[in-house]
Amino acid sequence: MTECTPQSLEFQPLRRREVTAKFDAPAITSDAGGLLLREIDARFGFIEQLANCFDDHRSPLLTTHSLDELLSQRIFGIALGYEDLNDHEQLRHDPLMAVLAGKTDPTPQDGFALAGKSTLNRLELTPVGADENSRYKKIVARHRDIENFFVDAFLQVHSRSPKRIVLDLDATDDPLHGHQSGRFFHGYYKSYCYLPLYIFCGSHLLCAKLRPANIDAAAGSVKQLDRIVGQIRALWPKVQVVIRGDSGFCRENLMNWCESNGVQYVLGLAKNKRLKRILGAELQQAKQRFEQTGEAARVYKGFRYRTRTSWSSERRVIGKAEYLAKGANPRFVVTNLPEDKYAAATVYENEYCARGDMENRIKEQQLYLFADRTSASTMRANQLRLWLSSAAYVLVNALRQFGLKGTQFEKAQCHTIRLKLFKVGAAIRVTVRKVWLSLSAVYPYVETFIRVLDNLRTLPRARPSPG
Repeated sequence: MTECTPQSLEFQPLRRREVTAKFDAPAITSDAGGLLLREIDARFGFIEQLANCFDDHRSPLLTTHSLDELLSQRIFGIALGYEDLNDHEQLRHDPLMAVLAGKTDPTPQDGFALAGKSTLNRLELTPVGADENSRYKKIVARHRDIENFFVDAFLQVHSRSPKRIVLDLDATDDPLHGHQSGRFFHGYYKSYCYLPLYIFCGSHLLCAKLRPANIDAAAGSVKQLDRIVGQIRALWPKVQVVIRGDSGFCRENLMNWCESNGVQYVLGLAKNKRLKRILGAELQQAKQRFEQTGEAARVYKGFRYRTRTSWSSERRVIGKAEYLAKGANPRFVVTNLPEDKYAAATVYENEYCARGDMENRIKEQQLYLFADRTSASTMRANQLRLWLSSAAYVLVNALRQFGLKGTQFEKAQCHTIRLKLFKVGAAIRVTVRKVWLSLSAVYPYVETFIRVLDNLRTLPRARPSPG
């Protein structure tokens, strides 16, 4: 049996060689690649802009950690894989994390360069009415401004207005295991959960709105779209906006809003007996093709349709008559895309089916950036946690867009980027004039790391520009 002492750790020998370890190295970090995130934030100033969405009522004379530093510590921590506030009881000793947070002195005499879990917790739990007379919690988040921040960040990473953008809407479950406010049982997901609303444009996050689960999937979507589209058109007045979503968003108020505001839409439409009857001939045709070839057969049909009571007018519907080995599989979408420019098959295959990639972006944020870490007691605190995760996503996505371009990781998901580029071992030494990092000599992605940094160095400091 191996024996260990506080000074020495003995492991199984390597043939004739002893294997011994000691905790006697100078300051070493496992997150040296976080400096790449620091570079992308320096170009765009995302965290500084987010900090401007808070009111800090603390006295500057009694403040050790600025608001920018607190947000940087929390957001960089999430991006590097530290989901829990308790993690920061150890991270506060890491001089590299202090560098990322922008601390003037990464290694103060007391050994604690950064805020602990209690200070960060107060940031999340501050109620809306707090002010300078509150006892502990004095940093108030302005929710409307934070919502606008994500659209501003999207506009900022584009040097010019595109001709057309597609906004994808989706709702997902955020399972809850406690008694958080806003907690309800959802019959479809068969669990107690929140039902957050996400809106993406490609890989860019525009909205992450936490909602209780006892509502319709489309609830509040028109309000969010009105805000987002208005904000986009203020900078890009000529851009064509297309809304895309599944049948959970096929609602009269949403379609009517699009039609009234010059916005195009492609939405899933739940099938019913009337729709199946209209598509009957095409389903029979698809069945005959399948029987002849043994392969999946699809036939498309466009037609005008109006529900008996819920729709205010006739609308264009595309039916997909599909026949598979398991039988008929009819599907429908409703759209206001012009028929002379978008054939039925084009609408379904190219316009509607592309929405599936948004689900990958939601999974990426929930699984790898901990958007579902909503264990605080209040919904307000959990909404802020969701936004901090979203801010981490904005950082990583910007790095992917600009830093990883032309590398093997330009389409990688967050967890791969973290594992391959952020988790780099390095010894760190702080002097009066410099912060020195000695990166691992056996790091396998040295050339990629250097190329990413070169890409970021050539990137100008960006600000939103008119279209």
